[in-house]
Amino acid sequence: RKNPHGWMLAAVLLLAAAGLLAVHSHQTAAVPPEEPAQEEPPVMVIPAEPALPEDPVEEEPAPEEPWRPVAESAPVDDSYFDDVAFVGDSRTDGFRLYSGLNRGTYFCVTGETVASATELENWKGENGKKVSLAEAVAAADCGKIYLMLGVNELGWVYEQVFIQRYGELVDELKRLQPDAVIYIQSIMPVSQSRSQNDKVFNNERIRLYNSLIVEMCREKGVQYLNVSEAVQDENGVLPAEATTDGIHLKPAYCVKWRDYLKSHTV
Repeated sequence: RKNPHGWMLAAVLLLAAAGLLAVHSHQTAAVPPEEPAQEEPPVMVIPAEPALPEDPVEEEPAPEEPWRPVAESAPVDDSYFDDVAFVGDSRTDGFRLYSGLNRGTYFCVTGETVASATELENWKGENGKKVSLAEAVAAADCGKIYLMLGVNELGWVYEQVFIQRYGELVDELKRLQPDAVIYIQSIMPVSQSRSQNDKVFNNERIRLYNSLIVEMCREKGVQYLNVSEAVQDENGVLPAEATTDGIHLKPAYCVKWRDYLKSHTV
């Protein structure tokens, strides 16, 4: 016998299942979808202010050594003079003959002056052609130039003309031999008797000329050698026994001159 309540139980179960489905659908629709996670905005980093470059430290230049005449130094041997050009008048020629220094090249002419050294072609070169002393020195292979001039110019009326022409000669030699060390030697004194009896060759005039030479050397930046110290006595004159004519040196004093050059170099 069929159960009359069976269809009713089935209907109830169907209705209950439908209700649960409706509730689930309602709940599902009511839940909003999750929003995507928002990215955090980047944090703005303000760069640090660049450091200013440090000012370069300027090193102060070493102070220039003040100019002065060549001081005494350890003696050099004769080979120091292998590349020397000795330029001068009859006093330098006497040095060549009697000093015993057979090194370097001698360009000396009796009566030579600071003017004729550039103006007169009174030096015969190896090829027989005559040139000025300045031109002869220009052609020489020399690293040092020793000048001894001035005694023949003592009679010039204007001493300023003498020192101007001497400066021009120095400039010309510097141009012709830019790498050479130039030594200017003082005019050596004459004997007391010669000085007292000669209006031209006297020590007062020599001292004046030497003072001008010192200032010229300072201005031109060349070396000044006070060779007078080597031959004069305590009174600043050439001893009588040092000379035959009051001007030119005997061999023993040429050796004193040589030894002074050897012990006064730069």
